Amino acid sequence: MAATLYTEVEVSAPQATVFALLTDPDKILRWIGTEATIEAKPGGIYLVNVGGKHVARGEFTEVIPVHRLAYSFGWDDNDTVPPGSSLVEIDLVAKDSGTLVRLTHSRLPNEKECVSHQKGWNHYLGRLKLVAAGGEAGPDRPMEM
Repeated sequence: MAATLYTEVEVSAPQATVFALLTDPDKILRWIGTEATIEAKPGGIYLVNVGGKHVARGEFTEVIPVHRLAYSFGWDDNDTVPPGSSLVEIDLVAKDSGTLVRLTHSRLPNEKECVSHQKGWNHYLGRLKLVAAGGEAGPDRPMEM
């Protein structure tokens, strides 16, 4: 039975800043990953080496600049959550204080993977929040999977 996780974080930055941090290959490395290939257009590749240890791979299915992203998601060399097997949807909602980042990760294969990915997203959205507000997240510690 597929599992879905929901999480959100308020970021002290405008939608355009947050969108760039999610879609610009150089900017994404400030908060997640050690290398990235991002083609933020429908059919474009999403590829991020997370923590220098795990490669996340998928394909963009929806890109509405500064408002919404959706892409398939999975991990190289992982039979449980292989590349493209799950779906990440990110909505950016303008707030007086900045942007509400609403993330839904669906089509995860089970509750264990849902809990594991929730932990990962909470970690990385915290780093995104710091960087979007003008801070530096510093080197990332590899996540155990």
